[in-house]
Amino acid sequence: MPSTPTILPLQGIRVLELCNVAAGPFCGMLLADMGADLIKVENPTGGDTLRTWPPITEGFSENFASLNRNKRSVTLDLKSPGDVARLRELVASADVLIENNRPGVMKRLGLDYDALKAVNGRLLYCSISAYGQTGPRASEGGFDLTIQAMSGIMSVTGEADGAPVKCGVPLSDFAAGLYAAYTIAASLRHVQQSGEGAHIDVPMLGTSLAIAALQTSEYFGSGRDPGKLGSAHPRNAPYQAFRCSDGHFAMAAGNNALWRSVTEVVGLPELLDDERFTSPTLRAKNQVALRDLLEMTFMQRDGAHWLAEFARAGVPSAPINSYSQVLEDPQVEHMDWVQEITLPGHNVTKTFVSPVKINGQGQPVRMNPPALGEHNGEVFADGQEVTAK
Repeated sequence: MPSTPTILPLQGIRVLELCNVAAGPFCGMLLADMGADLIKVENPTGGDTLRTWPPITEGFSENFASLNRNKRSVTLDLKSPGDVARLRELVASADVLIENNRPGVMKRLGLDYDALKAVNGRLLYCSISAYGQTGPRASEGGFDLTIQAMSGIMSVTGEADGAPVKCGVPLSDFAAGLYAAYTIAASLRHVQQSGEGAHIDVPMLGTSLAIAALQTSEYFGSGRDPGKLGSAHPRNAPYQAFRCSDGHFAMAAGNNALWRSVTEVVGLPELLDDERFTSPTLRAKNQVALRDLLEMTFMQRDGAHWLAEFARAGVPSAPINSYSQVLEDPQVEHMDWVQEITLPGHNVTKTFVSPVKINGQGQPVRMNPPALGEHNGEVFADGQEVTAK
């Protein structure tokens, strides 16, 4: 593992994570990557349900490993009064608690914000849920799929004449995790200044709508619902995936200067004077005709040829990579984003680490993903870890 920087931004901050699967654990990992002491509290029977998701390497989930590095795992049965008391002891020394249960669950356990604020008035208590802690849908559960459907993401994903599809990456889960980590980090400053904690409410529906700013503003400005465009863009063209002789490649010419370069690469300067294509707005309006014209030329050569030509012309373009291809890209290697980690049982695998660098240095993998309850001994030993940060 790379050496740890002398100081990480959240060094000295203790975070308790009572979360399952994606949104909450991703939030926790972002904080842990930045140096927080992350204690993952799991049910002794099975733990985080992500532990069962394949691929499984000798009994350990690589999906779980991808979201749970730099964490310590302890087990508590929160239906047991004794274990609830133990958690409250951990809360007394914590700066942050993250939970992603359905609203009402933590209150029934006696572990809601009001109850824990009495234990630690400086506590930042972050609740991630499908729809938020209040309102007509607050009691409803949700997963990434249902939130992508509810939020409108699925209405603009896929081809115009295709069935509804979700984005292949769980956008709603990870957008919620990002917003939660960002808000926690910002709120730590307020706690530092005021000494007062807060309850942070992160609704997946809201964060999914927030990252759709261009789509919601299109509706507000026009009164029309944005539609599916496949890989195309509603306001720029050429800006999509194009067919070539051996498959597809992506090319984005988002302004008039780049459009001029495109016409030079394809040898069609007459398109500059075509009244359908004289501005980004007109090219977007007529992008189907434009695509068909360009693909007549693109189909004459393979993707490697066109990518090389557009690179020489300074027009952004890229292959349509699989994950195996992009993870072997020289830029990924240069940035040292793929690193080895060791799973419980001493099996070595790889993971994608934090992509952010501070002063040229990345955030290291300080701790491998934990076995269930691996750190019970050190966290609960004689109560020392409970009371000392």
